[in-house]
Amino acid sequence: MTQGKLSVENKSNEGSLQTPQPPSYQEATAGESPSYSDTYLNEEEMFTQFCWDDVNVRRIFIRKVYAILLLQLSVTLAIVSLFTFCEPIKDYIQSNPGWYWASYVVFLVTYLTLSCCVQPRRRFPWNLILLTVFTLSLSYMTGMLSSYYNTKSVMICLGITVLVCLTVSVFSFQTKIDVTSCQGVLCVICTSFFICGLVLALIIPFAHVPWMQTVFAALGAILFSMFLAFDTQLLMGKKRYNISPEEYIFATLNIYLDVVYIFSFILQLFGMQKD
Repeated sequence: MTQGKLSVENKSNEGSLQTPQPPSYQEATAGESPSYSDTYLNEEEMFTQFCWDDVNVRRIFIRKVYAILLLQLSVTLAIVSLFTFCEPIKDYIQSNPGWYWASYVVFLVTYLTLSCCVQPRRRFPWNLILLTVFTLSLSYMTGMLSSYYNTKSVMICLGITVLVCLTVSVFSFQTKIDVTSCQGVLCVICTSFFICGLVLALIIPFAHVPWMQTVFAALGAILFSMFLAFDTQLLMGKKRYNISPEEYIFATLNIYLDVVYIFSFILQLFGMQKD
């Protein structure tokens, strides 16, 4: 009987250890314990801080790209003005076309290097050196092209280019349309542009076709205006495709090339050549 009582008491004690009494409301609320709301607030604060850092990085990236772009366009504008207004320099570059082809080779080599090779365009100071050589070569080509046109028409085309580029840039920053997802449209216009340029290159040695040159220049201006919107939204981010902040040289290269090509095609479209 005594052993039976002890076993029953032991079982009751074991049962009381396995299933303890729940604490009262006062006991549960008196102590400090971690709550889910605090954890959620901490995670939300960390997420907000991460987004703020990402926005800051993107803004610094945009400022850096446009600062370099402003220097490039200033150099190009200075060379175009020099080749347009200075008659001795204009006569020299027109009588020596070999410099144009040399600058074209330099432009092509530096462009392919900066576009296709990741290491040169990310390694300082070689990326800035290559970008400087690229800017000077393309500026020389643009200045030589401008020297064959009337001075007033060159200035007018410069003004038109500034208005077009500002309009496209503001549109790209403000619109909700994702231009980076319109790659099919750009591909179709590129194909038409390539075919038109190929036909024009075959016809020019045999005959002069003004209307086809006008169509080619109009397609080129439209195409590179769309590329400017595309590259601007890649620079901004928050779209389907974006560009890494480490690629500030590549972003500057693309936008600068778009602006210069827009000016070249507008000059061919509206410029008046000298007799």
